[in-house]
Order: sequence, then C-alpha cells, then structure tokens
Amino acid sequence: MTELMLYILPIWFFSLFLGVPIFTAMGLAAFAFVMFGGVPPVVVPQRIAMAANSFPMIAAPLFILMGNVMNSAGITDRIFRFATALVGWMRGGLCHANILASIIFAGMSGSAVADAGGIGTLEIKAMRDAGYDVDTAASITAASATIGPIIPPSLPMIIYGVSADTSIGGLFLGGVVPGLLMGVALMAMVVVMARRRNMPRHRWAGLWELWRAFRQAFFALMAPVILFGGMISGLFTPTEASAVATFYAIFIGIFVYRDFSLRDLPKLVLDTLETTGVVMALVMTAALLGWCLSVSRIPQVVGGILTHDLGNPLLLILIVNVVLLIVGLFMEAIAAMLILVPILVPPAIALGIDPVQFGVIFVLNLMIGTVTPPVGVVLFVTARIARIPFEQMSRAIVPWLVPLVAVLMAISFYPPLTTALPRWVLGN
Repeated sequence: MTELMLYILPIWFFSLFLGVPIFTAMGLAAFAFVMFGGVPPVVVPQRIAMAANSFPMIAAPLFILMGNVMNSAGITDRIFRFATALVGWMRGGLCHANILASIIFAGMSGSAVADAGGIGTLEIKAMRDAGYDVDTAASITAASATIGPIIPPSLPMIIYGVSADTSIGGLFLGGVVPGLLMGVALMAMVVVMARRRNMPRHRWAGLWELWRAFRQAFFALMAPVILFGGMISGLFTPTEASAVATFYAIFIGIFVYRDFSLRDLPKLVLDTLETTGVVMALVMTAALLGWCLSVSRIPQVVGGILTHDLGNPLLLILIVNVVLLIVGLFMEAIAAMLILVPILVPPAIALGIDPVQFGVIFVLNLMIGTVTPPVGVVLFVTARIARIPFEQMSRAIVPWLVPLVAVLMAISFYPPLTTALPRWVLGN
C-alpha cells in the first residue's frame, strides 16, 4: 500500500502543474489508489459523504454569505471612513486606516480574498486619490487582508478544525491575539516606511468628525462585538454564530443603513453557493485522499520520523513553518491544508504541541502564502483591483512580508500568544 501511494503522489503532484483542477487531481489520485490497491469501491462515496456530513461545515456558507452581504450593503465604506477619521491624521495615515479597517472587517468576513476584494477596492482608490503611490496602496491592502482569516470568524480555521478534529471555538479564540499582533506589526512597519517614503500626512478632522464617522459605522462595528461576545459567553457556538452574523448583516443592511434590498439576496446566495461548492469539492476529495494516505501508512511513517528522529517540539514547528511557507508559494491555502493536515498534525500532537497553537501557526503560514508569488490568490485579486502587473505587485509586497513572518515566529516560540485566551475562556 505504501509503495503504491508513493507511485501515485508524484503523478498527482505533477498533474497540478499541468493545470488540472486540484479537487479533480485529488479525486483521481484517491480513486486510483482504491482501484489498484484492491480496496472496495464503495469506500469512495462513503468517505465523500462522511466529509460533507459535518455540522461545523454549516458555518462555511453562512460566513461566506455574510461577507457578501457586508460588501453589498455599503458597510465596508462606513468602516473605512471611521478608520480614516481615527488614524488618518498620522503620517501615512491611510496606510494605518487600511490596516485598522482590515482588523475590523476581519471580525465579520473571515476571508482574505473577501477583505482584499471588498474593502480593498475602496482603500486603494482612496489612497491613490490622496497621493499615495499605487505600489504602497496595493501592497498594504494585500498584506492587511491576511488578518481576515486569523481574527474570528475564519473560514480556514473552520476547515482546519474539521480536518484536524480540533475545537473550532478554541481556534477562533486562539487567533485573536495573533491577528491583533499582525495589525500592530504592520502599523509599526508603516511608521518606518512613512518616514523613508515621505508619505502624506492629513489634517486632524476633529472630534466631531470622528464622532460622526463612529455613529455612522456603529452598527457595523457591533458585528464583531456581537459575534465574539456571543461565543465567549456561550450564548451560541461558532457554527451558530455564522447564522447570527448572517441575519445581523441582512438586518442592518435593510433596516438600518437601507443600502441593501431583498432583491439583491438571490444573486448573493448564488455567489455563495458557487464559492461553497468549490470549497466542499476540495473538502470531500481531500478527505478521500487523506483516508487513502492513512491506509497507505504514509502519515504514520512520516510522523514516526518527525517524532522519533527530531524529538523536539520547537524544531518540529520550525520545520513545519519552512514546509508550509514553501508549499504556500505553489498551492492554494485550503487545498494545502486539507492535504497536509493528516500528515503534520499527528506528530505535532505526539510531541505535546497544543493543537490550537499548531492550528493558528498552520493557518497563518498558508495566509502568508496567499500574498507570495507565483500563485498568491490575494496578490492576483489586489493586482487586478489596482490595475498593475502581477510582477509589479509581487515586488511591492516583499517589505510587508517581514512583519507577518515576525508574528509567525512570535507565536511559534511563545505558545501563550495563542493558547492563553482559549484556556481562560474555555477553561481547558
């Protein structure tokens, strides 16, 4: 079985470079293992159905729908105006506002692509109009978008939690401090870059303008407060929070801001179904391939090598960081997660690494991958919005990777950054 899988995996990996869709390649690789390995074919539909029949996965389409409603209801515009009124007076103020808006939006969307494609459109236009060069506007937008999946809610953390059998509530809470650290680190980088590049400084709008922006954005700002407060208090689970968040977004869009109509909902639902369909296809085929890998005993062999030959949790984390950063260069985040979780999680647990810490490290690594060439999806989205070549976008993002990697190293070396809040709230 192990030898058969070692023949199949290189062919599967090579097919990715030929442009074969990832879920198709994973499904075909798993089916080949089943057929040539003498495994009963009934295993294929069974494993696919088991992967789809997951209660936590219900949260995925609802959080995606909530993000779509937020973008359509003009909520992003109010968030950015408030962030600008709060920190726009500093040198490089719109860079700071960009980051702050992403932190706030992260508490609602849970997606880097949604952040870059939604509020990023508004941010880049505002920065260019204010005299910022397009490279700075696009790169800070892409870098700050990676905060989206770290601060709860988070679609990648839901998928990781389902795949690794880890508490999604714990992962959500574990991402709060690292997400805020990412924002602080990026803002510190802005302070340095603003002096070097002589970025614009805008006048202080005054307390009245700040109050006015806060009042207009109040209900949008309450969304992450309601979600986070509800999960901490135990009023609802992370899965139930997705339904609460979606209802709240629709309610304030229709009755408070009145920029959203029920006539817009069918199109948003269709867009959500399309995105969810792609995610579920990846989840189901990856679950099947993961089962095949388990039967072939490759994870057990790799896990044995990592645990017995290394024997040091910190060394394992450093190796995993390097592997995931490299994988993130070439593979979409969710697909990489679904493939590597069955291989890398068991040895981490065996060495006593906290599953929440490892999960946040795992997700942050792959989010950094979304802003690194050659296949960084957030880079593609941001380059298209800014109307600049992808190569130019790839060069512009390089300095902003430094603070992101610094936060990654911090949570790798100091576990309480990811584990203290979950233990305090959940009591375990």
